[in-house]
Amino acid sequence: MNICLFGATGRVGSVILENALTNHLTVQTLVRDAKKLNQDAAELTVKEGNVLQEKDIANCIKGADVVVSALNTDGSTTLSDSMPFIISNMKKYGLIRIITIGTAGILQARSAPHLYRFQSAESRRKSTKDAEEHLKAYLLLKDSGLDWTIVCPTYLPAGERIGTYRYEKDFLPETPSSISIYDTGDFAFRQLFSDEFIGSRVGLTY
Repeated sequence: MNICLFGATGRVGSVILENALTNHLTVQTLVRDAKKLNQDAAELTVKEGNVLQEKDIANCIKGADVVVSALNTDGSTTLSDSMPFIISNMKKYGLIRIITIGTAGILQARSAPHLYRFQSAESRRKSTKDAEEHLKAYLLLKDSGLDWTIVCPTYLPAGERIGTYRYEKDFLPETPSSISIYDTGDFAFRQLFSDEFIGSRVGLTY
């Protein structure tokens, strides 16, 4: 399997990259600064560029089998601006499977299922800006016709790799707490080998 990975230098993206290389999968990744990627493996191809440039995204997707995106919002519109480029170039090069990292805010609210969590009393967010950006990316994927899965962790400290956690399709499990970047990255990586959550968001918590 040849993975196109966006966000490899981020907290969850670095864990996904570690998983892929440990399992001897081939990875091609797009980063702004290759010096920030402290990996030197024969299976890894590092391409410098910007996810806001379609030609850079196309260059990274070409030749891959699947796409994994662990891009975060950076307090900007990076997610919603880059997702159309990712979707169009996946279709151009014949890829159908994509796994992304979202946020629990875009899951359905358990107390008010017609709302997203970030719109409901379940959310403790002071600002909804990041959740709204994740929502835009989700809606683009939902309408894309691709086989997508969005992993939606709750509060995400660095933490440690525990290996046991709870997950639920389209909702956050009841009485959520937190989930580490390691268990989030491990769970996302495993979705490459599963069709259980194709076309779904997955709430993730301890």
